[in-house]
Amino acid sequence: MIKDDYFLKFEDRTPPPPLPYSAKRESLWQFLAVLALVIGGWYIWWRWTGSLNPDAMWFAVPLAIAETCAYIGMLLFVFNLWKDDPIRIETPPAVFGDVAPDHPEHDRPISVDVMFATYDEDPELVRLGIQDAKRMTYPHPIDVRIHILDDGRRSDMRRVTEEEGANYISRTTNEGFKAGNLRHAMEETHGDFLVICDADTRPFPTLLEHTLGYFRDPKMAWVQTPQWFYDLPEGEPLPDKLAQKFGEKGEKIGQRVEKVIGPVMVGHDPFVNDPKMFYDIIQRRRNWANASFCCGAGSIHRREAVMEAALRSFGANVQKRTWAVEETVTVSSKERELSPELMQAIKTEAAATEVLTPYKFHVSEDIYTSIVLHSDRERGWKSKMHPIVESKMLSPQDLLTWTVQRFKYAGGSLDILVHDNPLFRKGLTLPQRLMYATTFYSYLAPLWNIIFLFAPVLYLLTGISPVSSYSSEFFLHLIPFLVTLELAMMVGAWGIDGYPAKASYLAFFPLGLKAIWTIMRGEKVTFKVTPKTRQSGNFLSLVRPQISVLVLTLAGAIWAIGALVIGGTDHSPSGVVANILWGLNNCIAMWGIIAAAIWRPAESSGASEEAKTA
Repeated sequence: MIKDDYFLKFEDRTPPPPLPYSAKRESLWQFLAVLALVIGGWYIWWRWTGSLNPDAMWFAVPLAIAETCAYIGMLLFVFNLWKDDPIRIETPPAVFGDVAPDHPEHDRPISVDVMFATYDEDPELVRLGIQDAKRMTYPHPIDVRIHILDDGRRSDMRRVTEEEGANYISRTTNEGFKAGNLRHAMEETHGDFLVICDADTRPFPTLLEHTLGYFRDPKMAWVQTPQWFYDLPEGEPLPDKLAQKFGEKGEKIGQRVEKVIGPVMVGHDPFVNDPKMFYDIIQRRRNWANASFCCGAGSIHRREAVMEAALRSFGANVQKRTWAVEETVTVSSKERELSPELMQAIKTEAAATEVLTPYKFHVSEDIYTSIVLHSDRERGWKSKMHPIVESKMLSPQDLLTWTVQRFKYAGGSLDILVHDNPLFRKGLTLPQRLMYATTFYSYLAPLWNIIFLFAPVLYLLTGISPVSSYSSEFFLHLIPFLVTLELAMMVGAWGIDGYPAKASYLAFFPLGLKAIWTIMRGEKVTFKVTPKTRQSGNFLSLVRPQISVLVLTLAGAIWAIGALVIGGTDHSPSGVVANILWGLNNCIAMWGIIAAAIWRPAESSGASEEAKTA
């Protein structure tokens, strides 16, 4: 069970404001991005035509391929971040006719179903979300109904729901997991709009007032709001942390370090859970292409759009089943044409077999449903990434939970890429295809990141170089690219510290490779509910690959320095320095996730481990 005082410690926290829009900064970003792409293209061309080591092509070519793949990812990322929109809150609609102009019930109040999907989470945690949902305000009469979708079928959850005056909904099976839970709930509710919440979602009073205005556009299908984790560890100042372990001397060392590099908070957001980079930068800048996708919790959906897309998909799948059976029957019976009665029977059977799924039965049902809606060219459904935080949630509090969550994201996305690739899906515009390509391509990055991690190790240990020489020509091509790229990304993500996200992206490689291997083997990515309480235990076993990178890099650096002193190897001073700096960057990235594996909350370990999930 989660203790109530756990939440009380964070109740006074408020979310950060959205990043402000600046037309001047956007122009500067676009200029620097183009400059970085041009110089990067020049660098990649030179890598292939003038730098490969002919005596070690087995090493040189894979590294050049990895750099080319990373450059393609950079092209996609620049396209994603290319353009932002000024922040504007639309006027809340007063009546249903404001969001559905052609509907006969023009003057009635808007109705909203707030749905909390839960399985095995603490009912008292869900109670907090219900209470917050009841505090939502709206400037006009509105019909808001709160529903608890309990796939755990628990008496305690029913009791809490009834005590709070909400509606309890359960079902006899767990078919389709969360997507199936939502589908079942849609059959028992009738609100014009659906607010999707996880068990730990706690909506703010302004959620409806700030988001329903977007639906004045009758083509607006859903609005996603930023997710904000209100319990992220704030960390301790470096001098205080060192003082706890080494006394006054440690405190002085910490103070000297901070004088050089600025304030350092030890243990701040150890799992890099802060989603500000994703929502404020990546998702928000997809609005111009109508390609911001749904992320589940904190999203508001137009029921008509979800149901219409489901019916279209249902009809198309029934037709496919009918054609398949018709082909089989005609081949086996050698009949050119089947009787109308038999065709009707085949269609009826196909319709009975196919399942109507408003939300796709998939581990990544949110992004999958987004693709289905965006590809409905006939209706032209739109999406919107709302810039302001309108709810708060709990963050993963240990590396095991983080691993479960990230593997689900990676595996689910790669499964869509393989089985229903949006690049070839009819109905999507070219900008939408490229935006989705950016997302899915990023999950392939471990394939080349692993080369970036072990390339410096290989050189440091053997002296074998992937380039013809670490000469002035090499640095003349490399350094301008790295500098312009860093400047561009700094301006593009102005106001957000981008390094933690980049380091986490690099350290993600074992989990990413596992997800890729799972999909390649044709295995199904199973749905696991992300634990909402801290799991006990030692998690170093989860970061053995990252530890290996760190140890091998440090060992290689020591060996290469010794080789330079003693002589007799192919190491060069410029090559050793370049690869040690490269390896040092890799080690810093690896250390972040290794530290996360051994991180524990500031409070006593006994108190932090009382909450456990089966």
